[in-house]
Amino acid sequence: MPATSAPFTTLHPERKAARALTAEDLWNLPRVGAPDVFPDGTQAVVPVTRYDLEKNEGRTQLHVVSLMAAGEPRAITAADVSASEPRVSPDGKQLAFIRKDANGKGQLHVMPLDGGEARRVTSLPLGAFDPTWLPDGSGLIVAGWLLKGFLTPEATTAETERRTKDPVKAYVTEDRVFRFWDTWLTTGEVPHLFSVDLKSGTVRDLAPSMEYWFDWNDPSGQYDLSPDAAEIAFAGSHFDAKRSLLITSVFTLSVATGTITRIAPEHPGDDMAPRYSPDGHFIVHGRTMDPEFYADRTRLMRYDRSTRVSTEWLAGWDLSPAHWSFADDGTLVFEAEQDARVRVFTFSGTGAPKPLTDHGTVSGTTVGKGGRVVFTQQSLAAPSELYAIPLAGGAATRLTRFTDDVAARFGVGEVREMRFAGCEGEPVQMFVVLPPGYVEGRKYPLVHVIHGGPHGITADMFHPRWNGQLFAAPGYIAAMVNFQGSTSWGQDYAQRIQGEWGRRPFEDIMKGTDALIATGMVDETRMAATGGSYGGYMAAWIAGHTDRFKCIINHAGVADLAGQYASDVTQGRGRASGGEAWDGLEKQDAWSPVRFAADMTTPMLVIHGERDYRVPVGQGLLIYGVLKAKGVPARLVYFPDENHWILKPRNSLLWYREVHDWLARYLKPAS
Repeated sequence: MPATSAPFTTLHPERKAARALTAEDLWNLPRVGAPDVFPDGTQAVVPVTRYDLEKNEGRTQLHVVSLMAAGEPRAITAADVSASEPRVSPDGKQLAFIRKDANGKGQLHVMPLDGGEARRVTSLPLGAFDPTWLPDGSGLIVAGWLLKGFLTPEATTAETERRTKDPVKAYVTEDRVFRFWDTWLTTGEVPHLFSVDLKSGTVRDLAPSMEYWFDWNDPSGQYDLSPDAAEIAFAGSHFDAKRSLLITSVFTLSVATGTITRIAPEHPGDDMAPRYSPDGHFIVHGRTMDPEFYADRTRLMRYDRSTRVSTEWLAGWDLSPAHWSFADDGTLVFEAEQDARVRVFTFSGTGAPKPLTDHGTVSGTTVGKGGRVVFTQQSLAAPSELYAIPLAGGAATRLTRFTDDVAARFGVGEVREMRFAGCEGEPVQMFVVLPPGYVEGRKYPLVHVIHGGPHGITADMFHPRWNGQLFAAPGYIAAMVNFQGSTSWGQDYAQRIQGEWGRRPFEDIMKGTDALIATGMVDETRMAATGGSYGGYMAAWIAGHTDRFKCIINHAGVADLAGQYASDVTQGRGRASGGEAWDGLEKQDAWSPVRFAADMTTPMLVIHGERDYRVPVGQGLLIYGVLKAKGVPARLVYFPDENHWILKPRNSLLWYREVHDWLARYLKPAS
């Protein structure tokens, strides 16, 4: 990470308007989703989600966007019914997508693109997702959920009805992984892959005995169909009982016979995200080596279907590629975090990957015919829109302006970037968002916005929940330190905090604070620290190790590391926290914020959701209870219907109101 001789680099300039950003603006902004490009490369279908604050819900509408010339997007689905996961047919004449039925379950629909009504083609009891067209356009592959042990849609329907009528709702398990994020896994939903024939309407389960899970965070995108449509490769998670570990492996599924084969049964780590090469000779997939370190670097592998051997294809690259796909000429296009950005890269098979984008955060990357790479892009100063760039490189072209009308109502502050010497002299990067109307020479309150993970980043993005502009809007400088342990600077940078969560990140944030004070921008008598998840852990750690902040906000933060054995996924916990509960509890105690409660005097706002299984709600209640028992000013905001994240629009408005009120209470100028 290079240093800079000047204190700051301006990343995004200020955009002036009559007023600053509000939480209502954040929910009124349309959210642009991942595009699907027409086979001829001239157009794309783009999902756009708009939220109704009165109804407290969002609905997604599909639009056709020209990739060749300026023009207004054309809505092709109704605004009052959500449609998602658009897939254009191989001849460009039909569109497949997912729409919910009367029971709230997503079902596969198909509609003509030259006009006409959509027709539903599945009625799976627990819903369908992630459609893929067959190469000849005669039908599709679609994923759908069935109950484990109830291997037909009819059996799953009958069992679902029985459970609904049963007054006993207990969950019983002997599994190590028995719930995830906000969902209990003991109910037995597992994905199956179905072949749908459009002419006959037949829906055939390709592997009725399939019992692997897809990625629970994002089950779509976990399989790929071979160019000859004879085979499917998929990433399935399963429990390794011998090692007591959850593992993801790549499997192949014969479309004709239903035979499932694991491609690398000897590999002890994870394999994921298989994609067939255009000629069908290879399957490219990701691989990690350490199943107990979730931020282990992803290696790009190439599985030879004739020799049945996987070899590393991109050796020596220290970043983690993600969401890869092939261009027609065999060039691999993928996304990767680098330097607190998420960039598009191309890889020809030799040499180093080449970045196509610079600043901002990209997602939904896909490649169209003719070598145009299409993706969404956003930044700390602008919400997401659709862009395209030539595969060979060049300037990106903005294709849509869905957010312009709402964005014109508010201004955004200048975004700067700073690099400073952190713990042990290591270089550390930080984004700084200035308040709208910032006046050089004036001192402002400072609000640290500390990211979660800890192995993640505060990226150059317009975050829908922890939005840097919204923290700066009341007149604060918002600082976002990508402390040691963050990703996007390679394996060593991410893993160096293993076993001592509190030390380097705390010092990095303190040294970042000192660096900002040294610029003369910050009023050091009016500073706050805020964070969520690991950021909440760090907020609580800060509370027990310094009194330099006027207030603290702790969202879904860990207070007691031993208590994290109640989390949904516990593998790797011991290594992260310095020891297991049965072998090294003294090390866990050494890095548990609650053990330093005697030194906690700073007022703290504690926020938590009941359905948070990643950091169980008891963690928030523990730190709140300790502070109240001590007589330290504290306030609890508890959401019975939210998980680790606050996702409902009106809950989010309350969240921001409580956050801003707490900051205002302690950061306002002395009278």
